[in-house]
Formats: sequence, structure tokens, C-alpha cells
Amino acid sequence: MLKIDLITGFLGSGKTSFIKKYAKYLIEQGERVCILENDYGAINIDMVLLKDLLGPNCELEMVVGGDGAEAHKRRFRTKLISIRMLGFTRVIVEPSGIYDVDEFFDTLYESPLDEWYETGSVITVMDPVTSTVMSEESRYLLMSEAARAGKILISKLDSTSNIITVTRDAVNYLNASMEHFKCKRRFTDQKDILAKPWEELTDQDFESIKNAGFVNASHVKLSSDDDHYQSLFYLYYRSTETELREKISKLFEDKEAGSIFRIKGFINYTGTAAADKPYEPGMDARNEDSTSEDHLSLEINATVENIEIKPVSGEAQDVLIVIGEKLNKELISGYFPGAVTV
Repeated sequence: MLKIDLITGFLGSGKTSFIKKYAKYLIEQGERVCILENDYGAINIDMVLLKDLLGPNCELEMVVGGDGAEAHKRRFRTKLISIRMLGFTRVIVEPSGIYDVDEFFDTLYESPLDEWYETGSVITVMDPVTSTVMSEESRYLLMSEAARAGKILISKLDSTSNIITVTRDAVNYLNASMEHFKCKRRFTDQKDILAKPWEELTDQDFESIKNAGFVNASHVKLSSDDDHYQSLFYLYYRSTETELREKISKLFEDKEAGSIFRIKGFINYTGTAAADKPYEPGMDARNEDSTSEDHLSLEINATVENIEIKPVSGEAQDVLIVIGEKLNKELISGYFPGAVTV
């Protein structure tokens, strides 16, 4: 049977960054991998971020939503049927950060998928900083993802992190969340948590992730408000890197904007001169190292802890996405004048 992994984690926790490392390991071990981006949005920046993995042994697929959970589930099922025919040895599913894990299991229990697929590992990526300041709704989502996980993977650690303290705090927070939402699952640091800088993950670590499995843990399901979380889209925005960084920093600090979890996307420009000033149609961006036909982009991946903006070659989907809770769309749009809003 074809093994299928589910990589969960709240918005901005680092799922895509982990998948890049995990898929690379699997490919090096001879696996033929399909990464399925299973999101509710019609524009999926994470799929663009994974394009470097594309090759003979790795392909990317996407399920789009936007017209209700049932339609999205049908598309997910249809996509899995088609993937089964393509000769992969491992499928990795990356859902939205506000995903109902039961959808994954319910779909795999349906015929003929129950005869073709076998659940490999359910991994929950947990940001130890933002997890402790979550709203009630967000804490519930993290709990529901972690409850079924075979392994909790702590993100955003480096050589200065106190691993023992971070792990202990994560265990305490998860167990308190399980109790709060009446789930009997409990975690222990040695068995359930993997906490170390991802640059230091070994083959043995990746094997433990690959074989982590999942847990059958039930909890009381809470009704969700479809308008509680939003994704705001801004197309064709133009800015310098410096100005964009300043705006994003101010936006995270602006309490009137709502609770922003993540800002991600790409801004396209032409020629390297546009790194110093905004690109405008018709401007001459040529210099001794580039021509006006050179296509470059700024890649943006920002959370409240870290704003990462870097140039990348090639032309990408020109869109910024702001994701969060109870967002003030009118106010946020004022930060991106000239952009086409969706």
C-alpha cells in the first residue's frame, strides 16, 4: 500500500520549511515523493516555496477550495485517486494551518482509498513561541492537530535555544491543552517530542519521523466560525525591500489590524535596479549585470518573530497573503497602496 504522511501545524509554524527537509531526505533514500498541498485558498504560496524539490523523484500537486468544506473534501479524494496511478512510493500532505484532521482520516477510510493508502506518519509542527499566546480558537486547533500526531516537531530552534526548557514547556502546554479540551491524550518529552535545530536533524531523526505513525485520540469537537480566520490577498504590489520590511514590521505591531499570524508571498520586478527603488512599468532596470528582460522576485515569509525577505530568480506568482484572526481588511489594505485586492 502507498504510505501517506500528514504534516500539520498552526499557521506560520514552519510546516513548509520542514517538508522541504523531510522530502529531500526521502528522495535521497530512493523514494518517489508526491507533495500534496491541501488548502482552502485558491492561491497557494507554499507550493511555490517547494518548487526547488521538483524533479524525476518529486512532484507537487494541489487541492484548491473556496466553495465549502464538502467540495474541498471531494477534490481531495479525487486527487488521491489520480495520484495513486502515478507510481509514487510516498505521499506528503500539507494542509492549511486551520485544518480539521478528521477530514484526512475520514477520506482515507473511504473506498477505494482504504485499499490503496496506508497512513504513514502524522507530524505536528509546533512553534514554541506563538503557541503560548494563542486565542481559545487557535489553541483548540493546535490541540486537535497534536492529539493525532505520532510526533511533535518543535520549530524555530537554534544553537542559542535552551532545548530542555523549550521541550518541558511544550509538553506542559500541550498536556494542559488536552485537559482543557477534554482529550485524554498526554505527551512525554522522550517519546513524543523532537526538539532540536532542524539543521542538526540526522538520518536517525528523519527515520523516527518517517515511522512515527499516529494516535487515535478523541476529543470534544467545537463548532467553528468560518469568518474567524481570514486570508487577505494583495496582487501586483510594488515596493522596495527596505520599505516592505518596515511596513510588515509596523503591521505586526498594529493592534487595530487584528491578530496577524503570517505574511507570505512574492513581489515581482524586472532587473536588479528594482532592489533599490520600486519597479514601474516601462522603467529601465538595466545595468552591467542585467537586462530589462531579467525577471526577479522578492520572496516574503514573515511572522511576528522573524521577517524574511530575500531575492529569488525567476518570475513567481505576484501576490502577498496576510493570514490571521479577525483581520481589519480596510486598515490592512492601506499598508499596500496600489495593490489589487481579492
